[in-house]
Amino acid sequence: MNHFPTKILLATDGSEDAAQAREAAVDLARKGSSELHLVHVWHDVPSPYAHAFVKRELKRQGQEILDEQVTKIKEAGGTVTKAHLKRGRTSDEVIRLSEELGAGLLIVGSRGRGRVRRILMGSHSEDIVHHAHLPVLVLRCVEDAWPPARVVIGDDLSEEAKEAGELAASIARLFEADTLLVHVYPYLLYESSDPKAQESVRQSEKVLEERANRLEGILGYKPRFEMLAGNPAEAILGATRGASPTLVAVGSRGLGSAGRMRLGSVSTKVVRAAPGSALVCCPHVERDKSQAY
Repeated sequence: MNHFPTKILLATDGSEDAAQAREAAVDLARKGSSELHLVHVWHDVPSPYAHAFVKRELKRQGQEILDEQVTKIKEAGGTVTKAHLKRGRTSDEVIRLSEELGAGLLIVGSRGRGRVRRILMGSHSEDIVHHAHLPVLVLRCVEDAWPPARVVIGDDLSEEAKEAGELAASIARLFEADTLLVHVYPYLLYESSDPKAQESVRQSEKVLEERANRLEGILGYKPRFEMLAGNPAEAILGATRGASPTLVAVGSRGLGSAGRMRLGSVSTKVVRAAPGSALVCCPHVERDKSQAY
């Protein structure tokens, strides 16, 4: 059973923060026998009065960054199928290219601003996660972020979470990582004595075990699975403690920008607070759903 993408797109800004993303992209492309594409987006000067040489210089610098990253990938033993230089808004150009290529995985680095500033300001990587319609792997530039020794899959029983679990399991198999499948349900169900609430929990556990059985076909072993009560993001991130490096995988059902600002989402919180790497499987088409991982 093969759930690994045949094409990977690595988006880079050439910074030190992108180094972990580059390492992950090289490893995954090599171990998964996938094409590796590279993209850098340079930002044009918006003023119509900007001199032509300024734009030429910005483009030249962008090409220099791209060439340098190609060289580093080759030095690391990787092969770049094609390097792409784009101009415009980073998230828009990266997502557009991923769709043109038919990429199955998009890899980006996350600027390490510190947890509080990430929560307040967000990042290009979050913007990409929120608007992409393919799986996005976000790498934080911290020590021991890659490769994963453990994979934690947060499963809300949606189709997006199922896809995240299957891709995460494929990655876990490549690196012989331990895998944990987690479903989080509200405290209200946990504390309720209502037979319907108790039945709902039992049904969720049954579905979770079925998904664990399915992942066995990818991993070669049946992953452990747990039912937890509480806040989904906190519980999933809590399950990453005690093992490093850890890849956290979740599905995102697309609240839309207004909904994310008002309610937040589990996928957003995981991307912002994951200790190392986070895999988010986004919806392939726009959907109107109000609650999501």
